[in-house]
Amino acid sequence: MSTSTHSGSSSVGPHRHAAGVGLVIVMALGSIVVWVVSPAVWLWIASQMTASTQPSLGPYLLVLVGVVLTAVVIGKFLGMVNRAHMRITGRAPDTRKPAKWNRSMRGERAPVNDRGVLEQVMAISVSCALVLFAIWFFGSAGPPLPG
Repeated sequence: MSTSTHSGSSSVGPHRHAAGVGLVIVMALGSIVVWVVSPAVWLWIASQMTASTQPSLGPYLLVLVGVVLTAVVIGKFLGMVNRAHMRITGRAPDTRKPAKWNRSMRGERAPVNDRGVLEQVMAISVSCALVLFAIWFFGSAGPPLPG
């Protein structure tokens, strides 16, 4: 399998292709953890903190802070996985970009900014999460909205 890089074309062997697919699967699982598993775990933790059906502000703040911090940590991890995927598949840029003032104004095209597959994986996972939330909200969340 041949893929194009910033400095030309290079061959990506089957073992690198398999590793790339594995890293995309890790990114997909990480996005599921961000949108589904993490909020469910933090809601469960907060529910264990209170015995009342009308809890104080503490459990709500715990859920909010816990979900945000978990998303940041998982996001950093997914960024590392994406960079590893780019290196393995040969999509990582080979050279540093020169400063704008140090570039010629003629004959150069703007460099292509390849962000890897993480952007697409996250866009797909957010879309799926929104569709599933809408199905749950409008289909099985109980009585209709007040109005």
